[in-house]
Order: sequence, then structure tokens, then C-alpha cells
Amino acid sequence: MTNLLKTVSVAALGLAVTAGASFAQDDQLKIGMTFQEMNNPYFVSMQEALMEAAGAIGAEVVVTDAGHDVAKQISDVEDMLQQDIDILLLNPTDSAGIEAAVRMAKEAGVIVVAVDANANGPVDTFVGSKNRDAGYMSCKYMAEAMGGEGEVAILDGIPVVPILQRVEGCKAALEEAPGITLVDTQNGRQDRSVALGVVENMIQAHPNLGGIFSVNDGGAMGALAAIQGSGKDIKLTSVDGAPEAVAAIAQGTPFIETTAQFPRDQVRVGLGMALAQYWGARVVPSEVPIDVRVVDADNAEGFSW
Repeated sequence: MTNLLKTVSVAALGLAVTAGASFAQDDQLKIGMTFQEMNNPYFVSMQEALMEAAGAIGAEVVVTDAGHDVAKQISDVEDMLQQDIDILLLNPTDSAGIEAAVRMAKEAGVIVVAVDANANGPVDTFVGSKNRDAGYMSCKYMAEAMGGEGEVAILDGIPVVPILQRVEGCKAALEEAPGITLVDTQNGRQDRSVALGVVENMIQAHPNLGGIFSVNDGGAMGALAAIQGSGKDIKLTSVDGAPEAVAAIAQGTPFIETTAQFPRDQVRVGLGMALAQYWGARVVPSEVPIDVRVVDADNAEGFSW
């Protein structure tokens, strides 16, 4: 099934480029993309890839930053609709709360593709990482690095679907290691400064803690600072593949693994799906999962999004 979706994605991108070359001569396609936040290198790289892809077909792009405020994101979408966008690429800050904006866009005849996190409502296609796999792979790596024994904790985050799936996958991996005990789960809000304080408290409350899984690299960097400050041997794994996380892994810190996502691929495929439908494709998949990859000391050198 994954191979089929990849084939469809490539075909869609081919159709988009071919059709876009002729379309741009007559009218300018307008693409809107609203991000849950832009204070994150993950989404910055996604925006860069979007601008490159849109530039290749002569499309205009409108980008907004919700700042994790769903009311602002809904307002941003309303503004985009007033600007007569043809395609909406949606990175929701609240999967349920953004449904009203999805419905408004569809009522206006706009193609809606959710990227990285899905949204409630009549989304045409969702393109996102295999988040459950990412959580599973990171926590399996952590358990194996601990020799299958010891106490671990989860540094949780905002309760959106990708984060929930990562935690679900992590717990599934930990259940396969009977010698591993999950002793704590706390919300670091995917924020470095918040995670620092949360993990300091975790370490104080659990003196035998041997491993921590963070749902994202931003939180993991705060966790790393707390671990290094404690002087304890606590192994840290995460999800994202952010540059500073990869650098920390390559340097041999307690941060031993991140399961990398591919934000550039997500937005390129998302745009391809939208363009394929816009230019007449009759069959477009409702969901396109993007593979993830373990990054550790063996392959961190030279890895990038």
C-alpha cells in the first residue's frame, strides 16, 4: 500500500509540474499555507520547500503563522479565502478546533490538504509522517540501549494526533521490554524551557531513572540540559531529526537517537496532491504516509532534512 501511495504521489507531482507550466501562462495559481508555528526549524524548512516548489510552477503563496492559537488560525484562513486562494495547505494547531475553517474553505471551492497533522472536517488529503512508527522506533532504541532493564519516563506534549500517536507507539515498544518500567509521564509542551524544568523534577522524583523519550526534539533539548546538569547516566531519545538534535547525537551526549521526519517531502507531496486534484485528477488518496528514519551516532554525521 505504501509503495502504491508513493507511486501516486510521484504521478501527482508530475501532473502538477506539467499542468502548472501551461496554467501559469493564463492565470496565477494562489496557494495559502497556515502553520501552527514558525518558531521551529522544522516548519521553517517546510516553508522553504513550499516556496521552492511553488516558484517552479509560477504560483503565488500566502503564508501565515498561527502561533499555536486556533482562533488566529481560523481568522488567517478566512483572510486567505478573501484573497481568493485556490489551494489551502493546512498545518493545524488544533485538529478539532480548526474544523470550521476547513468547512469554510471547502464551501468556497478550495482544495484542502492537511500537512504534518490531520484536521477534522472534509480534508481532501492528509500527508504526514508515520508518527506511531516514530514513537515505537525511538522507544525500542532506548530500551535496547538500556539493555532491556530500568526505569523510563515520557516527556509528552500538546495533545494533537501526531503527538498522541508517538506516545502510543512508544508505549507499545516499552511493553515489549518486560524489564523496562514506565514510571512517569509529564507534559513538556514541546518547549525547551518548559521541558527543562519538567525533566529536572522527573530526575529528582525518580533517582533511578535510566531513560527519557521526548515527543519532539525541541523538548528533548531542554531534557538534555536537565540530564547533563544532573550528571546522571540517563539515555534520551526523541522524534524530529532537527539540526541541533542531530548535532548533539553526533557529539556523543546522552541524547542518543532521534527518529527523523522529512518536512520538505511532506509539503512537496502535499502540494502535489492538491495540484493533481485541482488540475483534474479523479482519484487522489485520502492519506499519504511518509516514512521516518532512525538517526543515531552511526548516521548523524551529514544527516539533514
